[in-house]
Amino acid sequence: MKADGSPKLKVIVADDEQIIADSLTLILNRSGFEARAVYSGEAAIEILGNFRPDVLISDVVMNGITGVEAAIAIRTLRPDCKVLLFSGQAATADLLYGARAQGYDFEMIAKPVHPTELLAKLRTVAIS
Repeated sequence: MKADGSPKLKVIVADDEQIIADSLTLILNRSGFEARAVYSGEAAIEILGNFRPDVLISDVVMNGITGVEAAIAIRTLRPDCKVLLFSGQAATADLLYGARAQGYDFEMIAKPVHPTELLAKLRTVAIS
């Protein structure tokens, strides 16, 4: 709970680069969110069984299923979950195009992302 009594926004941070997922999760937890780090798209989907996120923040290009595929699966299971994708790779455009063709339009930010930019974007996504 926040100081004002409202529940903390729950966030899953998915990135196969563990240091990035862990760092972002630490920043989010210290900034008033309840964040959990996972290291694959599969793990992001699996955690839904015991953690009901308000927001998914995911790298796009990961081993196994991509962040886009994980986002689509999570949106199917939790339609109210907001999605914020980030990537530093050019291959993302094709993945996002495929998602848009299926009717999914996800918010995207470029890696590396500065923590203040991420927090601002997360607050914007969460209230939209």
